[in-house]
Amino acid sequence: MDQNQQDLFIKTVLSNWELAVKRASKFFDACSDDEFLTPIAPGKNRVVYLLGHLTAVHDRMLPVLGLGERHYPQLDELFISNPDNAITALPSIPELRSQWTAINTLLTEKLGAWTPGEWLERHTAVTAEDFAREPHRNKLNIVLNRTGHVSYHLGQLALLKK
Repeated sequence: MDQNQQDLFIKTVLSNWELAVKRASKFFDACSDDEFLTPIAPGKNRVVYLLGHLTAVHDRMLPVLGLGERHYPQLDELFISNPDNAITALPSIPELRSQWTAINTLLTEKLGAWTPGEWLERHTAVTAEDFAREPHRNKLNIVLNRTGHVSYHLGQLALLKK
């Protein structure tokens, strides 16, 4: 692969990541406080829960991708380990918005600094032995998966604004 192809590869992955995050941010920015507390559909998650969930998932990417320690591990109990409404004391919406912005800014900055080879390295959730057998279980795979994860939840959120 020549340098132009490598640059295109990186730009393609990053632009899809950035687009998904930008679309989610645009949605969250357009929500009123009342909408954050509204279930997407009867019996489904509220918008605030999905904001916290996505923030926690993206925060978990840091150590998995070898980019450092987590910034918001306290979000796991609220937005990953438990379903919506299981815990009533949630962070404020402004606090969650700020955390969402901060974690995605950090991730995008760090991802943009990777070389093509770094994208294809093993992530920390796979053993060296498994990676030798399944080299597709790399950092690129994690970023592609999490990009799809944001898009999946955006599809759910679209139900609120129909």
